[in-house]
Amino acid sequence: MKTIVIGDIHGGFRAITQLFEKLNPTSEDHFIFLGDYVDGWSESVEVITYLIALQEEYTCTFLRGNHDQLCYQWLLSKEVLPEWSANGGESTIKSYASSNISQLETHVAFFKNLKNYYIDASNRLFIHAGFTNQHGPESEYFEKMYYWDRTLWELAIALNPNLSKDSLLYPKRLQHFNEIFIGHTPVTKIDKTTPIQAANVWNVDTGAAFKGKITAMDIDSKEWWQSDPVYTLYPDEQGRN
Repeated sequence: MKTIVIGDIHGGFRAITQLFEKLNPTSEDHFIFLGDYVDGWSESVEVITYLIALQEEYTCTFLRGNHDQLCYQWLLSKEVLPEWSANGGESTIKSYASSNISQLETHVAFFKNLKNYYIDASNRLFIHAGFTNQHGPESEYFEKMYYWDRTLWELAIALNPNLSKDSLLYPKRLQHFNEIFIGHTPVTKIDKTTPIQAANVWNVDTGAAFKGKITAMDIDSKEWWQSDPVYTLYPDEQGRN
């Protein structure tokens, strides 16, 4: 059995299905999705329908991304927040408007039931963005930080690699878990195209919303697989570029 963590998808249905063909999964595998399933490319509806169907074949854990929460709020209220529309939401609105989806309530339930974070039996944390409370995510004051925070990644990537974990200066937020797996902040922003480890934090968002790929990684072996650059699968679209 493998446990595979999967980074941000952003409406790239063609890319996530391609990636699963490369994975050649078995029914014993556990897939942990880090969130941001929608907003960017034109097939957000197809992505959600595909993920819902995956649960029939595999063990899946779906985490909540900031884009997913914004989409969920829109599905409930139909209020279009300008900051959402300008950052990929418009493509999701069009995806739902052009679809013939007959079971919209299943999509609403999918978004509603997303988890803010997941901790496995080996004390590894999976979370879309991060947390700010030094006592750990269960002590977080503001729920939005689970899917909006960027300071955890900024802390990890800026940390002096020579600083001992026994030092009084070592960040308490990084001491709670053996490993932390996140998405949210594309590694393409620092000119990388594959998963990046900083301290004990693994960033698996490889820029699918922009010029990058969707990445899946075995959390034990650290072997990883990637789709083609998502923009090449949607040559007539801009994504979030």
